[in-house]
Amino acid sequence: MVTLCSQNNFFRDTVMGAYTAESKVTSKVTERQNPVLVHITRGGIVESLHRGRYIIVDSAGNVREQVGDCDTPTYPRSSSKIFQALPMVLSNAHKTYNLTDAEIAITCASHRGEVAHVTTVTRMLHKARLSVDDLECGTHAPTHRASADAIIRNGHAFSPVHNNCSGKHAGMLLYAKNMGWDTKGYIHPEHPVQQSIRKQLGDICRYNMDTTASDRDGCSVPTWALPLKNLAYGFACVADPHATLPPAVADAVDTLTHAVSQHPFMVAGTDQCCTDVMGILGKKAFVKGGAEAVYLAALPECGIGIAIKIDDGSARAVRVVLLRILETVGVLSAQDKQKLHRHYQTPITNWNGYTVGSVTPVF
Repeated sequence: MVTLCSQNNFFRDTVMGAYTAESKVTSKVTERQNPVLVHITRGGIVESLHRGRYIIVDSAGNVREQVGDCDTPTYPRSSSKIFQALPMVLSNAHKTYNLTDAEIAITCASHRGEVAHVTTVTRMLHKARLSVDDLECGTHAPTHRASADAIIRNGHAFSPVHNNCSGKHAGMLLYAKNMGWDTKGYIHPEHPVQQSIRKQLGDICRYNMDTTASDRDGCSVPTWALPLKNLAYGFACVADPHATLPPAVADAVDTLTHAVSQHPFMVAGTDQCCTDVMGILGKKAFVKGGAEAVYLAALPECGIGIAIKIDDGSARAVRVVLLRILETVGVLSAQDKQKLHRHYQTPITNWNGYTVGSVTPVF
């Protein structure tokens, strides 16, 4: 690993967040390119490569490892779903509606629309006397091909419950109903559901949300841009909540991470990196990916948070970077690595099944 910053505490003297108007320019090109983290090989030569950045921060705010630009605000996209689920748990909506651990876990999910995912979200909504029609996440086919094909064969239509974010949205609806707020329009930035999420995100990541860029995510709720270093710190707090967060917030984090550790399938699904990593590591890791190649990880045994971004948005690259870092910090054993072979140094095969190359970390 290339260490650009070691044991630097960027929270010691000030709350991070303010940045200049110049740094908010969307297309600003940094003078220094981020390093190459991943090679795509074929026939023994490098065919393509992926640049990126990552940072490891502990719960005291110390930077353990930093590679590349971790100061520029970055949209965490779906990697921040635990923060979006947090206000629902803090409101005790999970107790009001008697949610199971599986139902709590799916509020942190980017699921594939498999039968278990759809059934779980539908059951949550029914518990609060809500329906699929109340979801405002939009409709797309399940990303799990077999599930999508089965719906088509049976002559049924896709609905918002098949959206990969429907679990998160169900949690937001239950939160709104539990608080007595209007459930219509819960996706809009001015709605108290989104304002509560915004506040929790800023508080936990120690970031001034008044200065940051935001826009709608793919599922139409707001996504806010934060530097990787603040996102990593937020996940360090997830890793060690009782050392860093108010007791009620720490307990809510525990509720969410426990549920996910019991039901990692709910967070992603069949053959997905998040589910496979947490299914193998259990409570040793909470990991969550997001669109455009962002990954966040909390490692309780180490008390650290990790934030990763691949510059070109490549999902194939960010997974191998995550697993390489987990291996380097000692969380991923050789046996675990073997179990995750489909995600680590991913083989590239052609249509006849010949292995012709690999997706390989180079740090």
